[in-house]
Amino acid sequence: MSKTALITGGSRGIGKACALSLAENGYDIIINYCNNSAAAEATVNEIKALGVNAISIKADVSKNDEVRSMFKRINATTKQLDVLVNNAGIVKDQYLLMLDGATTQRCINTNIVGYVYCLQQAALKMFRKKSGCIINISSVSSKIALPGQVIYSATKGAINSMTQTSAKELAPYGIRVNAVAPGFVRTEMLDALNEEYIKKHIENIPLGKFADVEDVANVVSFLCSEKASYITGQVVIVDGGLSL
Repeated sequence: MSKTALITGGSRGIGKACALSLAENGYDIIINYCNNSAAAEATVNEIKALGVNAISIKADVSKNDEVRSMFKRINATTKQLDVLVNNAGIVKDQYLLMLDGATTQRCINTNIVGYVYCLQQAALKMFRKKSGCIINISSVSSKIALPGQVIYSATKGAINSMTQTSAKELAPYGIRVNAVAPGFVRTEMLDALNEEYIKKHIENIPLGKFADVEDVANVVSFLCSEKASYITGQVVIVDGGLSL
């Protein structure tokens, strides 16, 4: 029987790379997206070209009713869920004294509450077969201090703690939970930054470059594989040595 993976925020960037990597390993893929249906469908078509099944489902993960509706559709589509990649999140940099309530609440709702909603529903589905793997996408910002990321780093730190606690709770049911914490990754967001900013940060990375999305996706795929069957509750940092 083929395995199925749900990737939230899977239409582009790290999420898309994770979806493609898991598809290459034989997983059927469910792409969750919030706004960009065209990007989601383009990703679905790329995945189907790899010879596996793929669908997209629109849902704002910060809203529990939409997450529940998404999982109802998943239940109607497939009998099992083997992997959840909790990836949907937002970055909104603001210095502490400039931080406003709207930004704070939005980051918390998406980066923490949204992860909890998806984690709950995935665990309930995985309970039935007593196996499953959940990967929470964190950030190196949870480990090092980057000015302007007060609330973002707080949400990612919460994800690390959530990963460890849920791993202990779900281990008796055969469900592993880990987190991957990337550093700077070349995505559309970073490509829009000026060269001076990029050069400044690359100088702080021992390996001397930003990660490609595939660098993160490869770690996610490994943690989902049988080769990582004895790993749970861990936060794997993928940052080229930035946090050393």
